[in-house]
Amino acid sequence: MPTSPSSPPEVIPTIRVVAMPTDTNPAGDVFGGWLVSQMDLAAGTAAAFRAKGRCVTVAIDSFIFHEPVAVGDEVSIYTKITQTGHSSIIVHVETWRRARNTNIRKRVTQGKFTFVALDENRKPRVLPPEDGFDTITD
Repeated sequence: MPTSPSSPPEVIPTIRVVAMPTDTNPAGDVFGGWLVSQMDLAAGTAAAFRAKGRCVTVAIDSFIFHEPVAVGDEVSIYTKITQTGHSSIIVHVETWRRARNTNIRKRVTQGKFTFVALDENRKPRVLPPEDGFDTITD
C-alpha cells in the first residue's frame, strides 16, 4: 500500500462496513465526516495493535476524496503503518467501495493519520519493540 486506483490491496481490510441512510448528507451521499471517522477507527486499530496499548490521533496530514460513497455500498478500509518514531505511528489509510450486488471496487478516499502512544497517565510513551507485525492486515 498505497495501491493503484484500479485494485484494492490484497489483504484483509481492517474495517468493513455498509453505508446506511443515517450516514448521508442532504444530497444523499455519505458524509465525508462519516468516512473520516471510519478511517480514524481503522487507523487507530492498527496503531493500537503496533503500540500494544492506547493511542490517540494527533494529526491527519493528508486526505483526498476521490469519489462519493452511496447508501448500500460496502466500504472496506485498509491500513498500513508507514513510519514509527519514539512514540508516534503514521498510518496510511485507503477506503474502497463496492457497489451493492456487484464486484466492482473503486478507491474513494485515502489519507495519512498520525498517532501517539499514551501511558496510563495519558502522557506519550515509548513504543515497544516491533515483534514482526507492523499492522493487523499483514
